[in-house]
Amino acid sequence: MLSQTSELAIQILLCLLLEEDREPVPPRRIASVLDASPTYLAKVAGILTKAGILRAVRGVHGGVIIAKDPAKISLLEVVESCQGKILGDYCSSIVDDFSLVCSYHEAMFELHKAVITVLGRWTIADLAEKPCPHESIRESIDCKMAWCRKKSTA
Repeated sequence: MLSQTSELAIQILLCLLLEEDREPVPPRRIASVLDASPTYLAKVAGILTKAGILRAVRGVHGGVIIAKDPAKISLLEVVESCQGKILGDYCSSIVDDFSLVCSYHEAMFELHKAVITVLGRWTIADLAEKPCPHESIRESIDCKMAWCRKKSTA
């Protein structure tokens, strides 16, 4: 459902949020923790920086840092920064009463509203509250957040 870029963006933000010292982290170090391509990760970090979600810090102790309150960074903002505005796949004409359109388009309108609502409700801070699956199943499932076992980018 989400692009690889959006998933990596979410992982980058969680990785930074879980970092204990809150100092700028070089993208290469984040790439190492996430087992991601340093080039691709730098590209995604650039997208997040351009969107104002991350801030780039230059210099010897440079890197990237979260630019605003993680509780105010919705998944919708992250996804739309990476993938563009989420558009619905339903009748393009403006219709006040969607019960008048075909059932397919009515269903797609509902799906679009649901996706926007869920992504808008969840924040990076919410995800950081439980970044890893419970330890009883952690080793037995294929989780996109498996990297969190390392806990830190140090």
